[in-house]
Amino acid sequence: MLDFLPEKIKDALAYLNQQFLYEIRLRADKPTTIHYNGTYAYLGQYGIVSRAEQSIYCDVFDIENTLYRAGEYSVYSVEEQLKKGFITARNGERLGVAGEFVFEHGKALSVRNYTSLCIRVPHEIVGCGQEIYQKCMSDKIRSILISSPPGIGKTTILRDLARIISEYHHVNILICDERGEISAGNVGETCDILKFAEKETAFDAGIRAMRPDIIITDELSTYDCSAVEKAIFAGVKVLASAHFLQMDNVKKPFLGLFERFVFLNPKKIGEVLAIFDEQGKEIREWKSCF
Repeated sequence: MLDFLPEKIKDALAYLNQQFLYEIRLRADKPTTIHYNGTYAYLGQYGIVSRAEQSIYCDVFDIENTLYRAGEYSVYSVEEQLKKGFITARNGERLGVAGEFVFEHGKALSVRNYTSLCIRVPHEIVGCGQEIYQKCMSDKIRSILISSPPGIGKTTILRDLARIISEYHHVNILICDERGEISAGNVGETCDILKFAEKETAFDAGIRAMRPDIIITDELSTYDCSAVEKAIFAGVKVLASAHFLQMDNVKKPFLGLFERFVFLNPKKIGEVLAIFDEQGKEIREWKSCF
């Protein structure tokens, strides 16, 4: 994990508990920051420091080398990912890339002259999806949308839900892993994985080729709702995530598709704040699945 980082960054992170490390931001000629244990902090030579001038600074060379190492020295092999502004490293670390987009015939071709990296660190927390499973699937498997701001644990929960459902129900699960993050860990024995395809393509090809009972995917946009609708009308349940803050923010295309809407606490990673049914009514009582 994170072997592609500059040595000075890896040495500094060795002083921290990486179980609490969720994000690393490298910016050319600016202080390195990390999302650690729920807050952003500066990263210094021996771990967290209080002032920017004490932190580690990276340059353009460091950023470019980090990206090449993450792509195993073959950025061309991840060219399709770079069109979307990120690549995914071997262990599921997602590197968002900022720089200059290159266009050809009006379409994004790649990113050049890299200036920043936002590195999201995946975590496997066995059992973190158990509460949602118990509260939303005690009687049957439903289509569920899990919502929160970025970095609150949605992808980690989806990964664990895949494992739980696979273990308890032995149904066919298709993980449409557009960014290569969900499948970075134990997702269960009955899961099939499609990586790096846009959701419309992955849903269409996956339903026809793999006949899933459930599709799990992350970071739905309004544009993706048509693919979700087709899947649900085909009898396939969908577990997904989005970035809504509360039920009142949920847009129309999402309403009518999902049977449960789960909102995580934006101030505490992985904590369930509220659950609503398909009518938008908050659920305060549930049956135990045990």
